[in-house]
Amino acid sequence: MTHVVIDLEMNPVSQAMRELRRGPSEEVIEFGAVKLDENFERVDEFQCYVKPMYGTITRHIKKLTGITDEMLEDKEEFAAAFNRFMNWVGNGEVTLYSWSNSDINQLRNECAYKLEDFDIRWLEDHWVDLQKEFDDKLGLHNSLALKHAVGAMNKNFAGTEHTALADAINTAAILKLMQDEEEFRRTMQPVIDLINPKRLSSSIGELYPELSKLKFDE
Repeated sequence: MTHVVIDLEMNPVSQAMRELRRGPSEEVIEFGAVKLDENFERVDEFQCYVKPMYGTITRHIKKLTGITDEMLEDKEEFAAAFNRFMNWVGNGEVTLYSWSNSDINQLRNECAYKLEDFDIRWLEDHWVDLQKEFDDKLGLHNSLALKHAVGAMNKNFAGTEHTALADAINTAAILKLMQDEEEFRRTMQPVIDLINPKRLSSSIGELYPELSKLKFDE
């Protein structure tokens, strides 16, 4: 069994282009992924930028991701990048993971317009929303952001947040931790303490004050 953790960076389609095309509201501009073996050890990485077809990179996305139009000028468009990614994933037994379902939703929408022959059901059948599994494992009612989940592991975020490969690498670290129930519970105890007013952890609370607003299942 191979495990693939994927992250996408997206850019909004300009309003004028959206009205013309009636396509997806966003386009993928970066693929990042890591491949793990059956022991959840990292064995390979994938990263590529994607040239959008409908508009230029917005100011917000430039600031968030560091990706500019100049960086994408000579890059391949979505269909070629996606096919290269799928060839890298391979045809064997595989499970794909992402932090939330936004990435599978994006691929579903974009493939429908740019790769009509691709059967998106294959992805849907092999896809896992790791954020939901993480939240369920802790009994959270609210979803925890990736950087806060990494922070709760008492680890620094590896690389730069909102770069696709770095986000995938950090998500993969959480996936590996989740395989050991005892270690997962021990590591995540500060999050549980943070939510419980009787055992509030001030050090974690100062770092991530928004965590105190989350609720756990009783």
